[in-house]
Amino acid sequence: MTSVREDARTVLRSCRTMDRYERFRRAAVDRGLPGDEVDAFADQLRFAVWAGAGGPEGEGVGQEGGLPRLPVGVGWPSGGSGSPLPFIASVDCAALPRAEGLPLPVDGSLLFFLHHEDDLEADPGTDGSGFARVLYVPVGTEAVVASPPPDHDRRTFFHEEIPFLVPERRLSAWVEPVLPEWVEERDVEFESEVVKQVFDGLEHLDELCELVDELWPEPDRSSSFRIGGYCAAIGGQDPPWTRMAAANLAERLAGEPDLPRSERTRLRRAEEYRLIREWVPLAQFHTGSDFYYGCFLIGSDDLAAQRFDGMRSFTMFTE
Repeated sequence: MTSVREDARTVLRSCRTMDRYERFRRAAVDRGLPGDEVDAFADQLRFAVWAGAGGPEGEGVGQEGGLPRLPVGVGWPSGGSGSPLPFIASVDCAALPRAEGLPLPVDGSLLFFLHHEDDLEADPGTDGSGFARVLYVPVGTEAVVASPPPDHDRRTFFHEEIPFLVPERRLSAWVEPVLPEWVEERDVEFESEVVKQVFDGLEHLDELCELVDELWPEPDRSSSFRIGGYCAAIGGQDPPWTRMAAANLAERLAGEPDLPRSERTRLRRAEEYRLIREWVPLAQFHTGSDFYYGCFLIGSDDLAAQRFDGMRSFTMFTE
């Protein structure tokens, strides 16, 4: 007969090997919540890697600011104007905690660069602004700490006195659950018909949300860099999904000028929902400015295949 202590160890090992979706489903079913609702809710639930200032208790997973480690022979990434792009952060993929549904590389490093002022002014309908860059450095690549670009201390930003180089800060990371805004706000007025159908079927939405909060309590720490989840709502502007959907439909419906506005709205919302399902935030972060927020998106298939040149950048204005 096993002891109580041995039984507890068995349960603990089971919890460690159980993925978060399975843990959520089992807990929901144990509470008597309908299985179809649990599955529909879990289909909207995402897990994201959040990072913030590293503490002595956490393993470092990367850095914000400072100087990047670039592969030998690779120059500092530059923007469309030929000027070097400010370095935002880097993460060690092998050190990052795993988040279900987020197919990040298992090793190597990701480096992020952005000139937020120039990127904000770029055409959102293009494939890339030229003022944002993600560089993947495979494991085993010889890399060195980059030297600052020539004349890096000259004025880089037009509107604010922000230095090109900022002090390095070590990052630690953890995983948090993330739900779409319409779930958090209980408001689907401006969502697609698919979302409205899902919402109407979630009769136990409050209980499901409460369960998420119980299983993964909000940590007493703030993040400055996020990978995965959903795009944060910033200011009063359209989110990246809406801007991408509008650009896609403008091209697709160019030959249908008489299409009713209501139908255009329906198609845009459907396209937006498709994009939300197929694209994921590769990085969301505060810039050195109080008024600009960075958001890099990438298709899930591109992320899984490590095709980082497919990244799209949408810098957002916070006011």
